[in-house]
Amino acid sequence: MNIKIAGKDIKATEAIKDYIAKKMPRIEKYFENEIDVIMTIKSERNEQIAEMQVSVSGEAFRAVTAHKDLYASIDKDIDILEGQIRKWKTKRDKQLKDDTMKILEQQNMNNITEPEDEIIKTLYYEIKPITPEDAKLKLQEKPQDRFLVFVNVETNKVNVIYKLKDGKNYGLVEPEV
Repeated sequence: MNIKIAGKDIKATEAIKDYIAKKMPRIEKYFENEIDVIMTIKSERNEQIAEMQVSVSGEAFRAVTAHKDLYASIDKDIDILEGQIRKWKTKRDKQLKDDTMKILEQQNMNNITEPEDEIIKTLYYEIKPITPEDAKLKLQEKPQDRFLVFVNVETNKVNVIYKLKDGKNYGLVEPEV
């Protein structure tokens, strides 16, 4: 921990330095890295103003308080900084947790391999021998269906009648042999 104390209109005594060093474990407990503390103390009118800045790993926290007693002002700064740091850590931890959950979900989605070109549904229905005209009429009765498989009465072979894209006309599929 690096502590720098600057005084404007007030001399930074050893007692003040010791007091700040004694209070810093309240801030240090939140960080594993080295922290830098810049403390500025000054006097304006009847008040003692303490300004504290804490920098850690690119993050900066700041508190400024005024009180008649300099030690009370330092205590308020520590309280404010501790609150800011707790809020920041909670927010950061929640974000890291959310990011971790998103990564795990993505990995799970990537691990699920969907089978390609597989038959996933089988329908069974009775094929009755009918004429192509009757098949067309049956297909018209069911607008949700796009095709109908039937046995052609005239050729006794399996045929398929289907709706063309224009929605008005029909196509017929017959085997050659």
